[in-house]
Amino acid sequence: MQPNLPAASATLPFAGPTDASSRLLLYCLRRMGAHGLHDAHAANAMLGTFGLSYQRPLVMLRAFVAETARTSHRKIRIAGCCCFRMTLDEARLIDAIASSETDIRNAAVQLRTVLGTPDSLGALGAAQAVQAAFADLGHPLGMD
Repeated sequence: MQPNLPAASATLPFAGPTDASSRLLLYCLRRMGAHGLHDAHAANAMLGTFGLSYQRPLVMLRAFVAETARTSHRKIRIAGCCCFRMTLDEARLIDAIASSETDIRNAAVQLRTVLGTPDSLGALGAAQAVQAAFADLGHPLGMD
């Protein structure tokens, strides 16, 4: 008898990011979402990518995660760190951060949808800070 589990495509409908910077962002979002803002694995992943300049993107991502957690009116679904696919919420967060400088309107809509709130200004500002930190240190976020 097979268990009656939902299909992976229903719970994880999106393929993971193809560029390394977005994969790092997703990994760190998942670690911080599941294990707290000061997760050592997330910090180590940032250190491995950014070297001694890792603190700026790490602190900006912590601020983003804290702001989304503070303002969210709904549960944000995240998958395990080892998953190659993404939840809808994760895909929207990655898209919002990656597009926060070039398409502010789209980023704001994505954040309002994920947070379930009519105002996402704080999260949008934090998303722009994350995107700028990655880009300034030579790891711009790709939008797949």
